[in-house]
Amino acid sequence: MPVITIEAPSVPDAAPRACAARVAVVRTRPETVLTDYARVMDLAGYRDTLSRDRDTLLKLNLSWTKYFPACSSQPWQVDGVVGKMLADGFSRERLIPIENKTVVTNPREGCRNNRWERVLERHGLTFTPLTEVEWQLFTFKSPLLKLNDIFPEGIQIPSMYQGRQILHLPTVKTHGHAVMTGSVKNSFGGLLREVRHYAHKHMHEVLVDLLYMQRELHPAVFTVMDGTVAGDGAGPRTMIPRVKNLILAATDSVAIDAIAARLMGFDPLSIPFLRMAHERGLGIADPRQIELVGDDVSRENFGFQTKKSLVIWGDQMIRKGFLRPLERILLHSPLMVWAPFASNVYHDAVWYPTIGQSRIRDFMHTGWGQLFKKY
Repeated sequence: MPVITIEAPSVPDAAPRACAARVAVVRTRPETVLTDYARVMDLAGYRDTLSRDRDTLLKLNLSWTKYFPACSSQPWQVDGVVGKMLADGFSRERLIPIENKTVVTNPREGCRNNRWERVLERHGLTFTPLTEVEWQLFTFKSPLLKLNDIFPEGIQIPSMYQGRQILHLPTVKTHGHAVMTGSVKNSFGGLLREVRHYAHKHMHEVLVDLLYMQRELHPAVFTVMDGTVAGDGAGPRTMIPRVKNLILAATDSVAIDAIAARLMGFDPLSIPFLRMAHERGLGIADPRQIELVGDDVSRENFGFQTKKSLVIWGDQMIRKGFLRPLERILLHSPLMVWAPFASNVYHDAVWYPTIGQSRIRDFMHTGWGQLFKKY
């Protein structure tokens, strides 16, 4: 496809940093989850952020082509958010559900397996894989920390991103490269092409870069995060699903990730990308400066621990560990095809049919598992 080079518009002076961000957290259950999504979005003031007069990118979260609880956007999450927006007068023609591929995921298959396709069709929306749209070189004016070095030939973004507001739909889960993943990490899957695994070596700096990039591209950013079932352990795929019955929403991507991190049992300011974003005024990561609205979660502590899957452990050994002398030949040459092959064998042929299926069977006995079957 053609590649177009454009210049970023001038970045206006940043507005003074607010003394506090607001994050809405609501307790939910399968019987009320759709109305609870409407409530959490209203509590977070989504209509003060997202305009009905603009196109809205609905950035779904696909961490696995297969369905696994807490791994990707939940069907009731998509259903609740889209239904609320349509009820509030957003035009379905201006709602654009999107997701990208990685070297190990297929967005169209993932859309079907995670039951988004049925939900979107029922609401009259069409899913758009970012593999099927035009990408263009974009020159960012912000002081990016690492991406200009990682992609010296230029950073390509989807052409459709510039000037459109975006709503992120992540889940609450751990991540072997980033400690936790949420709103900020969800932009990783949209703003960078499938070779974004090159950024794993400097994950935290890259996540800060993505916040700078979104500030230049989008007139508004909002996040609705699903924590009905949260992922513990070796995220973002080989996790232990934990029923937590929570959903979150916020305008500040850093703040909602900070609260999700705190709920999981982490100190948000100990997570490098959250601390760096906070220090640079890209969002608020200090829970003392975040106003919580909705239900009381002050005593919640999931006690999660981030672990590394065999694949992430091996990736980090090649990029930063004892196998680093082999990094260029293993990951930056034609021989790198071994890496996605090995990942697919481990995840899809070994882990998913054994440990994964056991955990899915247990999940299907829960209320959320029963709800998934209805989609």
